[in-house]
Amino acid sequence: MRELFFGLGIGHSILLLAVVIATGIWLGRFKIKGVTLGSTWILFIGILLSHFGFRIPGELLHFLKEFGLILFVFSIGLQVGPGFFHSFKKGGLTMNLLAVSLVLLAVLTTYLIHLVTGEDLTTMVGVMSGAVTNTPGLGAAQQTYYDATVATQGAEAASNLSGALASGYAVAYPLGVLGVIMVLMLVKAIFKIDLKKEQAALDQDNSGIESAVRLVFEVENPAVCGKEVQEVDKEITSRFVISRLRRNGEIIFPTAHTVIEKGDHLLVITSKSSEDVVQMLFGKELPLDKDEWKGIDTSMTVKTFTVTKSSLTGKKLRELNIRATYGVSITRVSRAGVDLVANPNLVLQLGDVLRVVGPQNSVAKIKSVVGDSASGLNHPYLIPIFFGIALGVIFGSIPIKFPGIPQAIKLGLAGGPLIIAILIGYFGPKLKITTYTTTSANLMIREIGISIFLAAVGLGAGENFVSSILGGGYWWILYGALITVIPTFLIALIGRLAFKLNFYQICGLLTGGCTNPPVLAFAQEAYGTDYTSVNYATVYPLSMFMRVLVAQLLILVAFA
Repeated sequence: MRELFFGLGIGHSILLLAVVIATGIWLGRFKIKGVTLGSTWILFIGILLSHFGFRIPGELLHFLKEFGLILFVFSIGLQVGPGFFHSFKKGGLTMNLLAVSLVLLAVLTTYLIHLVTGEDLTTMVGVMSGAVTNTPGLGAAQQTYYDATVATQGAEAASNLSGALASGYAVAYPLGVLGVIMVLMLVKAIFKIDLKKEQAALDQDNSGIESAVRLVFEVENPAVCGKEVQEVDKEITSRFVISRLRRNGEIIFPTAHTVIEKGDHLLVITSKSSEDVVQMLFGKELPLDKDEWKGIDTSMTVKTFTVTKSSLTGKKLRELNIRATYGVSITRVSRAGVDLVANPNLVLQLGDVLRVVGPQNSVAKIKSVVGDSASGLNHPYLIPIFFGIALGVIFGSIPIKFPGIPQAIKLGLAGGPLIIAILIGYFGPKLKITTYTTTSANLMIREIGISIFLAAVGLGAGENFVSSILGGGYWWILYGALITVIPTFLIALIGRLAFKLNFYQICGLLTGGCTNPPVLAFAQEAYGTDYTSVNYATVYPLSMFMRVLVAQLLILVAFA
C-alpha cells in the first residue's frame, strides 16, 4: 500500500492522475459570484500535490500530457471540420492576421521586459511560453538552447542550463491560464455582452452551410405556370424546395408531378442568399403566417428519418432519387439541430435527419433507404479516429526548414493531429469516409483529453513551482502576467472595435492565438455553444507554428 500511495509505479500513477482529475472537476462545480474556473482546477490540484511530493515518472508524465492534448484537439478538429473552411472564408483571414499580431505583441512585450529589467532572455523565453501556455514552443526552445550550448559546455551542462526555461514556464503557466480568463471576463463586462444575441448572430453559420429560411410566394410568373414541380426544380437547381402549396384555400403537399398554377401560394424553403432568385422565379413575397400553413391533406403524411446507413455518407441527395422512385418529397434536412435546404446537391452525412412528405405507404418505404436505426448511430467508428491520429502525429513531426534558421520547425503533436482532424472532418463525407460521432461521444473524448493534459501539466510544474518563486522567480509571475494580459487585451479591443468581431470569435481568437486549451475548456463551459471551438481551430494551426518559430528565434537572438 505504501508503494501504491507514495511510490512511482503504474498503480500509483493511475491513482494520482484519477485523484487530481476527480478533485479538480469537483471543485470546478463551485461558482464564485457566478464564475467558475471549471476544469482548470485540475491544473492547480496537480501543482499542489506535486509540490508535496506526489510524482509520476517523467516519461509517463510526458506521454500523458501529449496524448491527452492529442485527444482534445483531435475531437475539436472532427467537430469543426465540416464548417472550418466556410468559417475561414467568412473572416478567417482577419482572424489569422489578428492571431499573428497577438503572437508578435507577446514577443515584443517579452523583449521589452528583457531590455528594461535585464532579465536573462533565455529565461524570458520560458516565461513567455508559460504565459501563452505553449508547451511545443517550450520544447522547441529547449532543443535549440541545448543544440547551441552542447558543443561548448557539454551535454550535461547544456541540459541543466535549460532548466531555467522550464522553471520560467512552470511559474508563468497558471497566470497564463487565469490571465486570459480575466481578459475574456473583462471584455464581456466592458462591452456588456449579451450571450444570447451573440449566439443568435452566429447561428446561420453553425454548420458551415447556409441554414434554411421559410418564405411564402404568390405565383405570378407565366413562365412557371402550367409546369410540374420537377420541371421548375430544373430552372434553378439547388436553390429551393416547395414544401406546401395552397390553392383555393386548400393546403396540399406537392409531389414531383404537381402542376403549378397562377395565383398559387407556395411555402418555399430556401437559403437567405437565394431569396431574390426564388422571388424572381415565382413572384411577390407574402407575409409568413405559420397558423395558415398547418392544414394537411389527409391523404398525405409527414415523417422524419435519420440517415444511419454508412454507405450513404458522401452521397448527394439527388443520388437517392427519392422523388422519382417513391413519389415523395424531402422538404428539409436537419444537421446538428440546424435546418438545411434539401437541395439535390446536398452531401449527406451520417446522422442527418430527413423530413419526408407524401402518401403514407410511400413515405414508409424511405426507412429502408436511409436506415433510421438508433443502433446505427451508437456504433463507434474508431478507424478514422485512430488512423487520423497516426497521420496527425506523422504530419506534426515533419521538420520544416527555413533559410538562416539552424533548427527545423515542427507543428508538433498537437498542431499535426488538429490539422488532420479538420481535413478528415471536412473531406471525410465527400470521400465516403464515415467520421460521425455522437455529440456525447465527442464530448467524452474531449473532456478526457483535456483532463489528462491539465493533470499532467500540473503534476509536472508543481515540483519546482514554489522554489522557483522563492528563488527570485516571483518577478517571473509579474512578467508572465504582462505577457499574457497586454497582448490579449489589446487584440480583443482591436477585434471588437475595429473589426466588429463577435464575442465567441474573440474567445476563439484569444484561446487559439495563445494555444490555450484550458481557457478554451473554460469558455465553452462558462459561455456555452461550440462556436468558440470553430474559431479556436481557425487560428490555432498558424498560431502554433508562429509560437514555435518565435521561441526558437528568441533563443538564437540570446546567443547572438
